[in-house]
Amino acid sequence: MTDSPRQNVTFASDGATAHGYLASPPGGSGPGLIVIQEWWGLDDNLAGIVDRFAAEGFVALAPDLYGGRVAHEASTASELMRQLPVEQAARQLSGAVDFLLDHDAVTSTTVGAVGFCMGGGFVLLLAANEGDRIGAAVPFYGVGPAIPESYRGLKAPLMGHYGETDSSYPLENAFALEAQLKSETSVAVDFHYYPAGHAFMNSENKMGTYDAELAAIAWDRTIAFLHQQLG
Repeated sequence: MTDSPRQNVTFASDGATAHGYLASPPGGSGPGLIVIQEWWGLDDNLAGIVDRFAAEGFVALAPDLYGGRVAHEASTASELMRQLPVEQAARQLSGAVDFLLDHDAVTSTTVGAVGFCMGGGFVLLLAANEGDRIGAAVPFYGVGPAIPESYRGLKAPLMGHYGETDSSYPLENAFALEAQLKSETSVAVDFHYYPAGHAFMNSENKMGTYDAELAAIAWDRTIAFLHQQLG
């Protein structure tokens, strides 16, 4: 476990100061987007994804939920995720929404939220908690302690990406989540299923499941969806 060198911005959160990694688009302004980390932390891979979103026109912010800690082994990542207080992280993410909505470079009246693995679970929680402040939600194979029990507060259109051979979040769980979202909300819910395992978007391939072709398809779908919903 190491300290993250990626923090480049601070923002107010629940009476305290939180940190994150912020990237702006080439044009200097665009819709706001929160990018939520995998269980590894705010590592180089996540910062690279933030940069890619910025290159696509978004003012993208990844809050550092681990406070600078980055895991390189699955056992350490699992322990960091276990130790993370869900409510504390939810408050920090809410502060990130405030920060982006107040940011001069953000052109949207709502923000989008994209997350991977543990971050996918937090996308669902954030969208359920923040109501109409979230304009688009995109969980990638969301797992972890943050997945909410109810989605009745969710107002954002949602696009999900799930692997058909994901051992961390089995396919039947994704089917059940999709059905629950459609039964509890009136928002558009669009789930995509891929012949892939968990973390198929992670190009560092720490779990041996990265699939470049499927990752590109999921990325293009996500970008089109975010622009459609946020501008």
